[in-house]
Amino acid sequence: MDDFGTCYSSLSYLKHLPINTLKIDKSFIDDLDEVGKVLVETIIQMGKKLNFDLTAEGIENEEQLQFVTEQGCHIGQGYLFDKPLSPEEMSRLLN
Repeated sequence: MDDFGTCYSSLSYLKHLPINTLKIDKSFIDDLDEVGKVLVETIIQMGKKLNFDLTAEGIENEEQLQFVTEQGCHIGQGYLFDKPLSPEEMSRLLN
């Protein structure tokens, strides 16, 4: 489920949809103040208890990466790793 925790990504969908991955929305990663950290930690704990794969979106610095890694989220995406790539650029990178 993309952008988990925002708009139409209700908790009830976790029970009714055949999903196996939660992508934590960038807005949560952007705002890792005291409350933000609790929210991200809670989403990760819940996802782990439900045996979902977890991806943190919008990782732009080492602090964000360290926090989500310490919480047990092992997949991340964001500008810290690379800018968005076109299919052609990705193909060249992988070759």
